Amino acid sequence: MTSKTTDKLSPEVRTRAVRMVLDLSGEHPSRRAAVRSVAAKIGGTPQTLRDWVKKARSTAGSGPAFRLRWPRS
Repeated sequence: MTSKTTDKLSPEVRTRAVRMVLDLSGEHPSRRAAVRSVAAKIGGTPQTLRDWVKKARSTAGSGPAFRLRWPRS
């Protein structure tokens, strides 16, 4: 079962949100602050976005050129 946040946001938005967190991590005092900032911008919850970032890093690697893929609903 997927969460309500996942259901209402497209794979493209999820991918962009994860990239924003990774790109903005250096501009915030912590990754948690970056996650909160991006989550507020996309209308999602910080926990859901943290889960997406964790999944993206574990499945795609942590290098700068990794590619994010989300299953289509």
